[in-house]
Amino acid sequence: MGLFKSAEERRIERDIKIRQGIRRIEKSIREQAKFQDEFIKNAQHAKKIGDTGQYQFIRNSLKKTATIRKMLERQLLSVKNALLIKRQAEASADFAKSMGIMASEIGRLFGETDLVQTQADWEKAMIQSQTMEERMDMFLDTVEDVASQDVEMSKAGEVITDEEIDRLIEAEAQAEHQKELGKLAGLRAELNSLKSEGEKQK
Repeated sequence: MGLFKSAEERRIERDIKIRQGIRRIEKSIREQAKFQDEFIKNAQHAKKIGDTGQYQFIRNSLKKTATIRKMLERQLLSVKNALLIKRQAEASADFAKSMGIMASEIGRLFGETDLVQTQADWEKAMIQSQTMEERMDMFLDTVEDVASQDVEMSKAGEVITDEEIDRLIEAEAQAEHQKELGKLAGLRAELNSLKSEGEKQK
């Protein structure tokens, strides 16, 4: 049955596949972010109790997670760009078809006899539309190849350095510390307010 699908049906199927792919990648990015948060908490705990071995292990895991997340974000960007190019191609094809129809209709209304040129323009527009569609298909096919290349690149060399991971862990620890200080300051202010109200009532 797939061989007898219309161009519009194939276009709709491609759109659905692209949207599904985007949703899957976005879900994977969110999952990697959660893993990263958990690894950071574990690394902070290992550093706090002085477990150097566990800290090194967690840091390596965090490095892998950060690399995977960066790769997924690149894939998401590639797919979104592919979707934009696809929409541009469809808009160009629709415009070309509309112009061909308008040229044919104008020729009929005004009794023009240059239908040969109109037919040539129409065929040219159709060829351009088909060529753009083929290019789009080829572009979408390369997205998966780009993802594979990203994986190979991450294996060949470190994308995230140990120093960057250490700074990430330290920054999260400082952020948590500042948050706790903010809570304490809020409690002190509330206690002082209650004391002031008590003294006024006396």
